[in-house]
Amino acid sequence: MQQDIEKLKTEITSAIAASENLDTLEEIRVSSLGKKGSVSGLMKGLGGMTPEERKEMGPILNALKTDIANEIADRKATLEEVALNARLLEEKLDVTLPPRDRQQGSIHPISQVMDEIAEIFASLGFDVAEGPDLETDFYNFTALNIPEEHPARQMHDTFYLKPDANGDRKVLRTHTSPVQIRTMVNKEPPIRIIAPGRTYRSDSDATHTPMFHQVEGLVIDKDTHLGHLKGTLEAFLKAFFEVDAVTLRLRPSYFPFTEPSMEVDVQCSFEGGTVKIGDGNDWLEVLGSGMVHRKVLEACDLDPSVYQGFAFGCGIDRLAMLKYGMNDLRAFFDSDLRWLRHYGFSALNIPTIAGGLS
Repeated sequence: MQQDIEKLKTEITSAIAASENLDTLEEIRVSSLGKKGSVSGLMKGLGGMTPEERKEMGPILNALKTDIANEIADRKATLEEVALNARLLEEKLDVTLPPRDRQQGSIHPISQVMDEIAEIFASLGFDVAEGPDLETDFYNFTALNIPEEHPARQMHDTFYLKPDANGDRKVLRTHTSPVQIRTMVNKEPPIRIIAPGRTYRSDSDATHTPMFHQVEGLVIDKDTHLGHLKGTLEAFLKAFFEVDAVTLRLRPSYFPFTEPSMEVDVQCSFEGGTVKIGDGNDWLEVLGSGMVHRKVLEACDLDPSVYQGFAFGCGIDRLAMLKYGMNDLRAFFDSDLRWLRHYGFSALNIPTIAGGLS
């Protein structure tokens, strides 16, 4: 009997070890330990034995059942691990992103043009002055000789804040001219500055945005005259557009803070949908200018009989559009990486007069 049991155990163990999948192993389990299995059949035979035979064969058959069950459990664990590994290989999903070319940051055209302007005027002896975007009525309007009834003060043109406890309303500056006033109030002449920065007006289309950028220049001294203004603008435009010469046309105009006031046109040509500065038979308006009004000097406690000066201003966004061939101002503020990659500038290509601006 014991020999038959050993033989059966050997056969079942060999079958378990040879099983290659869970289905085969399950068949072995059923055929050996199931209700009609070979080991189960031997266990049922204990009921027909004498007490002495049960005492002897009971432990042997229980050990056989336990050993077979353990063998099956171990083989099942092995086969499940193999099946899992095979499934993982088959259903593997690569969640990593594909490698990309190294991305390099670029300088926005507005920042580039600001740096170019600052470099040009630094070579002419100008300092860069700054002021707050949120201004008082005095600095933004009153000190600049802008009367109460002037359209620039109207709410459809200007962004006002709610009145404070004193009833005063701050305003988002409509130009960078308040920086000129602050400079004249706090600094003794001679003064030679430019004031680049953000400005705000209630306007929006292809060539206007509610927030845009301006640069204004101011020179105050005892012997400043109109010839100095013209020479400064010629030097600036020639350097900025990187041409050998420019021809300017100064047309009479009106600005509350300058007298006389002039619009400045530069000679150019329009060919192939592009603007070429420096030659041609056309004219392009680029900036406004004039001699500082005596009332502006008086508002800053400067004696107009001793000091005089000139001022000028232009849109930085417009200069960028003219120089680099952009036709829609709104694209400057769209945060479109494709646009920036096309028009952006290398962060390491710093504009200099000697090395070139653009």
